[in-house]
Amino acid sequence: MHLLKYSLIYLLFFITSCTGQNDKSPRENNQVKPAPIFDDLQLEGNEWMNKLYIHPHPEGSQPESNLKIGEYVREVFQDTKGNLWFGTLSKGVARFDGKSLTYFSREQGLGDNQINEIAEDNNGYLWFATTNGVSVYDGKYFTTFRVEDGLSDNSTWSILVDSNGSIWVGTIKGICRYDGTTFSAFPLPKAAIENPTARFSTNLVWDIKEDSKGNIWFGTDGVGVVKYDGEMFTHLTKKDGLNTNNIRSILEDSKGNIWFGASESRVQKVDKPNFFVDTQDGGLSRWDGSSFTKFPEIHGLFAKDIGRIYEDKAGNIWVASKHNGVYRYDGEKFTNFMENSGVTQYNCVQSILEDDQGTLWLGFSGGLFRLEEGKFTHILTDGPW
Repeated sequence: MHLLKYSLIYLLFFITSCTGQNDKSPRENNQVKPAPIFDDLQLEGNEWMNKLYIHPHPEGSQPESNLKIGEYVREVFQDTKGNLWFGTLSKGVARFDGKSLTYFSREQGLGDNQINEIAEDNNGYLWFATTNGVSVYDGKYFTTFRVEDGLSDNSTWSILVDSNGSIWVGTIKGICRYDGTTFSAFPLPKAAIENPTARFSTNLVWDIKEDSKGNIWFGTDGVGVVKYDGEMFTHLTKKDGLNTNNIRSILEDSKGNIWFGASESRVQKVDKPNFFVDTQDGGLSRWDGSSFTKFPEIHGLFAKDIGRIYEDKAGNIWVASKHNGVYRYDGEKFTNFMENSGVTQYNCVQSILEDDQGTLWLGFSGGLFRLEEGKFTHILTDGPW
């Protein structure tokens, strides 16, 4: 009976993010399967995460999807040479050099075709956090680091090159730091939280950022935020003013405020201990160093999943909200931008970047877009560039 229940895990549609995309496990395949819910499924710890991935809208299932940069564009990054990189859910990463688009995938040496974050080191090498290790590209070849190279786990979700050149990687089993040769674990102390509600694992680090003072911030799955000043650790949790303890994104703005994007967690139903539901308590918060500000009056920024937070060159703060497009905060008010052409029905923004020319790029669940004069332009593999 136990084995039968584990076999049902492969059919379970449990992990939802932007309805139509799942937070993909590193040990899965892209095969589409039915998605029934089994209330009596026995889940042990977080083992189910490593056995599950259902993608209800595979590549090629929607109009123009064969021309999309990717069905889901999880990361948009510009390197120091001016190249734009678009990290996708299942097609690897695409590089646009201003003239042509080139794809890199497992066939070229990437650890996996799901790209969760991109960073550039002091040598100009590109680092890719994937669900099967961390890959570094030197301009010619890829090298991939995995558990045998010191990573705590091959499922990597965040990456940072700090001001000292150190490389930090957030995995599902915690933080690792690269010393130039190999990775080693960098254990984070956990805040004392009663009954933490992690989406996957309290060891998972969703985001890593360095502030202007050199502090490193870690956004965790269910245990709040950890700040490391080089010697000591400081915790911020829901008790301190965060919307939830599941922190997906962190940004320090040009005024020194720290913004946190929180997402819903999963909790067991009281009457069905083997069935999980969303907590519906995510949202955006801003910390000025002593107190938090929340935005309950803004529909998409309170009790909602918040994704990437980004500051443009003019000082505007852009906030991605699940199903609600993107919000721009000019210091006084929020303005919402939604994609209404029907190309993407979810209006879930996953990545934001303003390039060197001042163009704003957004990766949606539905493809790559530019925001031009308040309207979204869908960018396909053949343009318009």
